[in-house]
Amino acid sequence: MVSHLELRTLFCAADAVCFDVDSTVIREEGIDELAKFCGVEDAVSEMTRRAMGGAVPFQVALAERLALIRPSREQVQRLLAEHPPHLTPGVRELISRLQERGVQVFLISGGFRSIVEHVASKLNIPAANVFANRLKFYFNGEYAGFDETQPTAESGGKGKVIKFLKEKFHFKNIVMVGDGATDMEACPPADVFIGFGGNVIRQQVKDNAKWYITDFVELLGALEE
Repeated sequence: MVSHLELRTLFCAADAVCFDVDSTVIREEGIDELAKFCGVEDAVSEMTRRAMGGAVPFQVALAERLALIRPSREQVQRLLAEHPPHLTPGVRELISRLQERGVQVFLISGGFRSIVEHVASKLNIPAANVFANRLKFYFNGEYAGFDETQPTAESGGKGKVIKFLKEKFHFKNIVMVGDGATDMEACPPADVFIGFGGNVIRQQVKDNAKWYITDFVELLGALEE
């Protein structure tokens, strides 16, 4: 059993830190915000809750929700313009501090690349460090599905991305930070998982994470020790 002190030491020695986005880096669940914008909020948020609790295979839940929302390219663009996602307090400072230390920061999300890249730009994270699902549109901008070949479109996808990062960049110590079951199951191959409950508490994660925080100040504090 790894002690809390050992986990803190591993976090401070990380050469890469991967963050989930929805309800972790940002306060909202992007797919729920898109559903609200498109007028199908209630049905979709119930599906999200079941998916995050691990009750439904991720790709099935994603396909079901998108079939209800059917967002057009214009709706996605309007959502970002009119209701941009809100960064979780402390995350900008934490990511900035990690970057100052030479740590590579990645965003790994079961959400949508168009939204996640918008968030990444606010945090000085290059688009190449973003792994998320791609929405597909017809030439007239109408919804045409999503790219099912992306690793983030399936259960276990975040772990596949971390395995890929380890192989490509030879990272020795990768930390995964997130609020949900899909984040926790990415460790291993991640070396450390830190559960985050600052926006929403998923009981399964809170009960099973060896390190669980509700404020990014705790991680900033660990770096300053």
